[in-house]
Amino acid sequence: MSLFPMFLKLTARPVVVVGAGTIAEGKIAALLEAEARVTVIAPEALPRVQEWAVGGDVEWVQRPYREGDLEGAFLAVAATATAEVNRAVFAEAQERGVLVNAVDDPPFCDFYFPSIVKRGELQIAISTAGESPALAQRLRKEINAALPLDTGEWLMELGRLRREVTAVEPIGEPRKQLLHELAQREVCGFDGCPARARARVHAREFGYVKMEELELETPEESTL
Repeated sequence: MSLFPMFLKLTARPVVVVGAGTIAEGKIAALLEAEARVTVIAPEALPRVQEWAVGGDVEWVQRPYREGDLEGAFLAVAATATAEVNRAVFAEAQERGVLVNAVDDPPFCDFYFPSIVKRGELQIAISTAGESPALAQRLRKEINAALPLDTGEWLMELGRLRREVTAVEPIGEPRKQLLHELAQREVCGFDGCPARARARVHAREFGYVKMEELELETPEESTL
């Protein structure tokens, strides 16, 4: 089976989660982190889910699932301990054209929740297409151990520097090569950062910025 990997923007999108127990809790947490508008349908809920409902983070419909609950949903998650309920959710989702995930039941899934390694805005998603979630979790642990804890902060500075470069240099191979070079360098927030200095020198070399428009170089810049 071939899967298409993507990262979805779920901010304010309506998502229905059927179930509010151990199976559902982690999925709800992930959806809330993505700023989805989550409706939980379940007669009972774990304390954490109840807290989300009291705080207004989710809407809790305190009853069993019934047909029609997916009306208007963008995504659906069937996360109960009863296969018959999960498959009924899947059937309604298919009728309505709603993408659905029936947790731990791959044949009844349009998408999977991957194992995630996250550092700030950096996300690395791992999927085995439901063949072995245990393997995905092992790989997540290995990547997590290998990835520096400050990668998120570094990425934030790299993104800021990228925006500085793209504001000055036009699209083309020189800009592309520079951005790839900067992704290999140490990037820091202060104005005299060596990577920022390299970007200035590059802009001057290719004539994108006139000498008088550049700030005075620091001693470090003159050696680059």
